[in-house]
Amino acid sequence: MVDPAWIALSLVERVGGKTMRALLAQFGSAGAVLMAESHELRRVPGIGATIAASIRAVDVSAVEREIPRWQAAGIHIITDSDPDYPPQLRALDDAPPTIFVRGVWDEALRKAEAIAIVGTRAPSEIALGAAESLAFDLARRGYLIVSGLALGIDRKAHFSAIAAAGNTVAVLGGGVLNVYPPANKGLAEAICAHGALLSETHPYAESKPAHLVARNRIISGLCSAVIVVETKVDGGAMHAARWAREQGRALYTLDLPASGNRQLIDQGAIALDPFNLQALLEP
Repeated sequence: MVDPAWIALSLVERVGGKTMRALLAQFGSAGAVLMAESHELRRVPGIGATIAASIRAVDVSAVEREIPRWQAAGIHIITDSDPDYPPQLRALDDAPPTIFVRGVWDEALRKAEAIAIVGTRAPSEIALGAAESLAFDLARRGYLIVSGLALGIDRKAHFSAIAAAGNTVAVLGGGVLNVYPPANKGLAEAICAHGALLSETHPYAESKPAHLVARNRIISGLCSAVIVVETKVDGGAMHAARWAREQGRALYTLDLPASGNRQLIDQGAIALDPFNLQALLEP
């Protein structure tokens, strides 16, 4: 049974896993948090005037009305106490209190070993070919391919996993019912038949830079390894690499001249030869 108060509270901007746990420790339940006065909320570490005001403004009845509509649209609403919540994600300090999943979410998918394949939206031909080979061969061997549904490397990784008759999960920076970029809407529907779309944001939320950055901790958190195929030093895939290191995930990157790849290799990422990927692909 989904608790509307929990869902409503978890959708408040900047109330992540750590803040949610602090609030629950103080007040005992999501419902009690939403009933608290602003001055009471501000006694909780990390809660300032802005977040307190956002919590006070929550309309639980509106969320309660929306939940059946989301579920009718095929969304699984999964809280971090639900047995369907990915255990490797639950183990993170800042695990999302609630995730919204659309597509296949069976036990086999949840238990599959996952590898993230991420990178630039404007890849070189070498990088694009490597992403295709990696995703296809790893998916064919039973790995779940995780990426972020962006153009470029992400798109190629998802497509290649599907082409291999494998499974893939796209972690979105917006809502699972508001796919971005629009050019990937067809791909998103295909993913739902071979895996799932996953997000911590409101199902109709627009993608925002902050959400796109934050979703990288989920991409790496779901996986045992992260492969950064190609990126500039200021590219979004560098966030996935940072989270991979913080979460203790294996981190790989291709031995390419892109500035991000060079920095990652200098920092200790495992370098892969783009013309000889067998070292990673060997069983």
